[in-house]
Amino acid sequence: MQQICLDTSSFLKLRQLGCIYVDKTGYFHQLLTGPNTCFFLSRPRRFGKSLMITTLKAIFQGRRELFDGLAIAQTDWKWDEYPVIHLNLAQSASATSAEDFSKNFAPVVKSALVNAGASYDQDMPPAANFGQAIDELARKHGKGVVILIDEYDDPVARLLHKPDEAETVREMLATFYGQMKDRTELIRFLMITGVSKFTKVSVFSTLSNLDDLSFSDNFATMLGYTEEELDQYFPEHLCAHAQRMNLELSAYRSELKRWFNGYRFGYCNDKTVYNPVSINTNLAKHLPFFSAGWTDTGRPLMLMNFLKREEFLNIDMESISGVSQKDFDVTDIRALRTVPMLYQTGYLTIADFDPKTQKFTLCVPDDEVRMDLALLTATVMTSHDSSWISRLGYFLLEAQWAEFFDGLKALFASLPYGPKEGRIQEFSYERCLTVLLKSQGIQVTVEDRQANGQADIVAKHPCGVYVFELKIGESAEAALQQARAKGYAAPYLGDKDCPVWLIGLNFDPSTHQLQDTAFERA
Repeated sequence: MQQICLDTSSFLKLRQLGCIYVDKTGYFHQLLTGPNTCFFLSRPRRFGKSLMITTLKAIFQGRRELFDGLAIAQTDWKWDEYPVIHLNLAQSASATSAEDFSKNFAPVVKSALVNAGASYDQDMPPAANFGQAIDELARKHGKGVVILIDEYDDPVARLLHKPDEAETVREMLATFYGQMKDRTELIRFLMITGVSKFTKVSVFSTLSNLDDLSFSDNFATMLGYTEEELDQYFPEHLCAHAQRMNLELSAYRSELKRWFNGYRFGYCNDKTVYNPVSINTNLAKHLPFFSAGWTDTGRPLMLMNFLKREEFLNIDMESISGVSQKDFDVTDIRALRTVPMLYQTGYLTIADFDPKTQKFTLCVPDDEVRMDLALLTATVMTSHDSSWISRLGYFLLEAQWAEFFDGLKALFASLPYGPKEGRIQEFSYERCLTVLLKSQGIQVTVEDRQANGQADIVAKHPCGVYVFELKIGESAEAALQQARAKGYAAPYLGDKDCPVWLIGLNFDPSTHQLQDTAFERA
């Protein structure tokens, strides 16, 4: 089998090592030969932006030998060599202040300009050197300059928890990007990638011909893997992993899609794509279960910094309607909104778009993200960290009921009371429990409708089915009696190897705490 490389940011490395490269060069050829020359593309982190940039770099360097068998090699592309300025702003984004950024930024710019064949004047600021390099390279080569800027917004995003510092960095970058304003005739091709669209960064206001591809139907699947691409590039890996998980291929593919496919990036193009990092990680590691790939690379600092000052717990993440495209643009660093931040960082995606109202409906893309988002919500909702919450989930799956109920009582007791009484109504007992279960990768159905009524919560996992019935001011035994009488467990008793548990919970209406519990195996 052809190898899968987990370091997917370098096109040169993938091709030289003979690793799987999912061919997107047909899309790139459309960009290179179309009427526009300056582009912006927003996608979540670790979604293939850097690989796209390095592929474009190789194309414009005339590296024809790297493209044998790929779509662009079958076209009339001339493979001329152009001067290429390649900047990855994530390399300068480790700074914790505007002052640190200023110090780190100059060496990154110098390296990029010198590698492109331009000179660098230490006595001039990075912005002036950038403008001078465009002039010099265009004059030296007698052709337009290619400019590839990856993660343009990373330095600002990392300082969102310090608005004054973020604003200072934004102004520095605005001066830097402003060097392209009067040099558009010297630019053969420009691609800028990022997570967010900070509209006040001058690249958007000064480059009137900048084509934003972020919601383009034609390029909605340019990054990420489609079902067809999985069939084409990973058939042996898919079969091998299905066997490793002891699943029929059709069942395996269904589960794979539920776990990792759900990202949509087009207005009317409703085709969804798989998260590429998650697919590469799972197929390469070959574990006997699906594991987090994208979320295990760490939560984006941009989101974590934002959550320090914003409340998001009252949002129904599974369906957020009435979102306009302008809602995704960041115009004021001091007035960030929850939904755009969750979308840009990959925790939400497009579920639908209504051309009449020009409004989006957003949702959680897949189960990997759903699990991490629920864990994040649980940690923000309570005073407990993620390891404690994971331990509580373990007690449930192992049927360690005393430990589970003790932990559950502590969890509900950690919710705020007193002057924050209103929040208890927003986050009912049911929702708190649902968030906990989802954070452990358990499939949850709320108000599970059946022939004789509806169970409050049904949680499904390979370790068992858990039917929860909740009461307020009654008793846990009364909850169990209702579950028995209504036959809530009946639809799940067919699999003798999968235990079904009835769980009754009763809450004190005056203290809002979990008062008593009961359980039995159905």
